[in-house]
Amino acid sequence: MDEASGDETTRRLLRQQYRELIADVQQNREMMLSTRNDKLTESLEEANKLFVAVSRAREAALDAQFLVLASTLGKEKASQLQSDMTVFDPSAFAEDLLSFMGLNRLDGGESDSDNEQLASGYLPSNAWHTLGEEAKKYFRRAPTFHFMLGAFTADPPVQRPRIERQQKKAGPDERRAMPKQLEKMEESHQEATEKEVERILGYLQSFFRQDPGVPISFLEFVTDPDSFARTIENMFHVSFLIRDGLATIKLDDDRLPIIEPLYPEEGENNQDTQARKQAVMSMSFQEWQNIVQTFEISQPMIMPATPAKK
Repeated sequence: MDEASGDETTRRLLRQQYRELIADVQQNREMMLSTRNDKLTESLEEANKLFVAVSRAREAALDAQFLVLASTLGKEKASQLQSDMTVFDPSAFAEDLLSFMGLNRLDGGESDSDNEQLASGYLPSNAWHTLGEEAKKYFRRAPTFHFMLGAFTADPPVQRPRIERQQKKAGPDERRAMPKQLEKMEESHQEATEKEVERILGYLQSFFRQDPGVPISFLEFVTDPDSFARTIENMFHVSFLIRDGLATIKLDDDRLPIIEPLYPEEGENNQDTQARKQAVMSMSFQEWQNIVQTFEISQPMIMPATPAKK
């Protein structure tokens, strides 16, 4: 029990010394920051002596508190120091330079001003030569290049007169004619498109006559469950029907597109009463698969065209 009580007394005394040290540093803050004394260093040395007896957490916490305080003061004190201790003094440099050039002030006489002393002749005549020889060591210059046959003077190049070329405009008779083979291919492609549009219009009118009261779904009409490419071709050809006023696309109660044919008389009336509108529709491969699965399309409404026999 006596040993335990003695240990507690030592720890209590150690904590008291730490608190007195921290209070002393806080009260003498301005003195600690002064660069003219080593008060902060003395406090750190005293803390090092106290730290030898630290063995428990309470004393260690007080030591850490003092260390934080001393570090803050040390940072502020270091910021007050001048990092550039060497300052260039022009007057001292001039004195050293004159001494190197051989200046002797004892032989200057009794002149009052420096200009009169320099004029009296106590600066040697070879002073500037001596300075130049010394400075030449620190300047590396390439030797001067001399031409063997004199200087070479290059004459500027003669500018040639610029000739502006006039572009000849091609007349209507001189235009490039399209090759006949391309013209035939274009005409055959156009005829094939017109025939395919007429064939699809026939399918649309046929389905509409069978049951005029049931709307025809646009997606079911153009979708081919066996070919994504033919589905896109059907949408392309149906767009000509809409453009020429032979068919119309509307939205049903479920906001899904439906298509109906327009006959010549109805088409003319529709053009007179309502402005025709067109839109570009796109369909990805994933959307085509989703449409086939959602609408359960097993057979195409537009049968593929049979290739013409040669």
